Amino acid sequence: MERVTLFADILLPLPLEGTFTYRVPYELNDFLKPGHRVAVQFGRKKIYAGIVKNIHTDPPGKGVVKYIISILDEKPVVNKKQLVFWEWMARYYLAHEGDVLNAALPSAFKLASESKVILSSGFIPDSDTLSEFEYRVTEALLQKKKLTVDELSKIVGYTKILPLLKNMIDKKIIMMEEELEEKYKPKTEKFVRIAPEIFDEEILRELMDELSKRAFKQLEILMKYLSLAGFDKKEPVWIPQKELLKGSDVTASVLKTLKEKGIFEIEEREVSRLAVPDGAAVSPESIKLSDIQAKAYDEIKKGFESRTVVLLHGVTSSGKTEMYIKLIDETLKKGKQVLYLLPEIALTTQIINRLRKYFGDRVGIYHSQYGTNERAEVWNNVAGLTNKGTKFDVVVGPRSALFLPFDNLGLIIVDEEHDQSFKQYDPAPRYNARDSAVYLGMLNKAKVLLGSATPSLESYANAVSGKYALVNITERFGNVKMPEIIVVDLKEQHRRKLMHSHFSSVLIKHIKQALENKEQVILFQNRRGFSLRLECRDCGWTPVCKNCDVTLTYHKTIGKLKCHYCGFAVDVPSRCEECGSTKLKLVGFGTQKVEEELKALFPDAVIDRMDLDTTRTKNSFRRIFENFETGKTDILTGTQMITKGLDFENVKVVGVLNADNMLSYPDFRAHERSFQLMAQVSGRAGRKNKRGEVIIQTWQPRHPVIADVINNNYENMFYREMAERKKFKYPPYYRLIKIIIKHKDIDLLKEGSDALGRELRAVFGSGVYGPGFPVVSRIRGKYINHILLKNPSGKSQSEYKQRLKKVLSRFAEITKFRSLIINIDVDPV
Repeated sequence: MERVTLFADILLPLPLEGTFTYRVPYELNDFLKPGHRVAVQFGRKKIYAGIVKNIHTDPPGKGVVKYIISILDEKPVVNKKQLVFWEWMARYYLAHEGDVLNAALPSAFKLASESKVILSSGFIPDSDTLSEFEYRVTEALLQKKKLTVDELSKIVGYTKILPLLKNMIDKKIIMMEEELEEKYKPKTEKFVRIAPEIFDEEILRELMDELSKRAFKQLEILMKYLSLAGFDKKEPVWIPQKELLKGSDVTASVLKTLKEKGIFEIEEREVSRLAVPDGAAVSPESIKLSDIQAKAYDEIKKGFESRTVVLLHGVTSSGKTEMYIKLIDETLKKGKQVLYLLPEIALTTQIINRLRKYFGDRVGIYHSQYGTNERAEVWNNVAGLTNKGTKFDVVVGPRSALFLPFDNLGLIIVDEEHDQSFKQYDPAPRYNARDSAVYLGMLNKAKVLLGSATPSLESYANAVSGKYALVNITERFGNVKMPEIIVVDLKEQHRRKLMHSHFSSVLIKHIKQALENKEQVILFQNRRGFSLRLECRDCGWTPVCKNCDVTLTYHKTIGKLKCHYCGFAVDVPSRCEECGSTKLKLVGFGTQKVEEELKALFPDAVIDRMDLDTTRTKNSFRRIFENFETGKTDILTGTQMITKGLDFENVKVVGVLNADNMLSYPDFRAHERSFQLMAQVSGRAGRKNKRGEVIIQTWQPRHPVIADVINNNYENMFYREMAERKKFKYPPYYRLIKIIIKHKDIDLLKEGSDALGRELRAVFGSGVYGPGFPVVSRIRGKYINHILLKNPSGKSQSEYKQRLKKVLSRFAEITKFRSLIINIDVDPV
């Protein structure tokens, strides 16, 4: 039978356009499938793990086609729907598919490699039959058994060495040892059992009598095994070795001795790193929805009959999670999978506990604070590539969970859909997980539920226009009242000298009352660190980062001034570097300073802080949440992390320490975000029979956004902001594409940015704005320029992007500007 010559288009983890075609070795013809990971050579000496996208019989038009080296997995790790999803994401967000592959695959699946050369086994050196080049290569390999291609190139003095080495391989002189370092290593544990041949009551009695005379440790471990495993089984059961040794001073060497005697058997088994509870304790059917919830639930299901996407606009504490659980249960009963997206890892702790109460070990978690191997195990579990444990039908995670290999997706829930954390900023692809989830739902014929108390203007506009179905819940669950909102005029407080540092007399009074009544307090300040900056009283000098155009923030715990963009840190200076004055003062305040001042004002209270600095480790979120949830912490202060959908029953007071730094931020979304943050943090106050209190400190007490927060009037904010957006050509009326240009040479940056701006105007006319420097115009030593493109929403976006790609391709050919770094951000937030 004639063998078919096959070719495969391979997607490589590189920021390059398209795929690369490789020849499939005949022996792999029957095994290779799209989605397989394969090792291929790329360039002179690099080897990469790529993903097979297509298999066909069409040879490429030119050049010598390299062979695939090997298949790295028994089964494909990526399915066909994922490949279609990756292709869409690259096209929509103007990224390379290799960028998407890098974002999608767990790092354990990305292989580090370097081609190494060794002598063929049985090779006998013979200088008479070898060419000069071959002789020098073999001499080098006789002295050092293994050399990289690059090392050999330098030793023998040839740059184009691969064709010559290939000739030597054909002659069986040398061979390539492709050393692929597989990062994913399965976790193993040792398991112990009594040898089956002595698992007999009479034999065991004799054995124990013998051990009691001279080997007490061995007898102790034997007795421990029998107490754990029992003697009522037909054959001995396997017990984890660590469980057998736990709580005793017996060491593994005693087990080893028992194994050598033939009493115990020990074997190493692959186990899961993912600790999940067994089964579910409570049936979802036990959840009793209120009349308002039941009505909304029926409306959601009705909305799904005619729409792929439903927007659930429910006030804080309206019981959205209970409806999510009911919908998840219905989806699972149909044999489908569920993806539950959250904006922050912080939220997974509370949500996962609630979901596992109903769905047990069918719920998996996937996020960046999981270890490399844990993420690989979740991936393999969802893909059905492992037999360890129950397959995850429900996966909870932030935006990265979007890339998991679902093969039967039925429902996607995007909770807190308005949150900007769903947007990926760097590196490419700069995707929005909420918008991508909508496409993923359509691709899988799954339903998508967007939930929020403060929806994004874009999502609400889609719902109002009929593109999405809209469901509203205007009351809190259990008739709990919305919190009382008290606005404190900071101008008046300062005039009457009623401020205690950054705390108004009103806020202090309410905190005291809450603590006296054994109730809890949340304080929101959207700045981390101790003080925002150090300032000279005589000349106004402020220390700035040497790499970025930003002032350094003082962090008291480390005693240094630190840059929040690049991490640069310096000791606090004793004198002004400009005038030499010693009159330096700390100006502004962050969460660290709030925490310290609270300890001085309320010395008996237990105070904790939640911001990026306190939540870097894997279990830090859980510790902070559990301490607050169980009442160990009285006051929790933090950045916007504390505003996001967390439920604490005993919170009486919520304080917004400075509303103005949100309202005055130079961004067209500032008022929308201010409303969202204040409404969300207000939603943490009051539960069950307690009405919460929200204290908003501001210099602008009559600001329209604050009025909307007080009245809980989302629609008023929506229509006012929509009028502004229409007037100034912003989303949802216009689509935005931001072009970010970077270079360490500011003059070249300016020249290149101006040239690119002219090229863009020649194609897109008045829809091009800039170039201009952003608020922070230098980060990590590189200056930054922005060009903003605005395209009416009604026009073809794909055609617009194709024209943009052509302009950027022509610009990339200009030699002078090739060193400029150009990034594209589609739908920036």
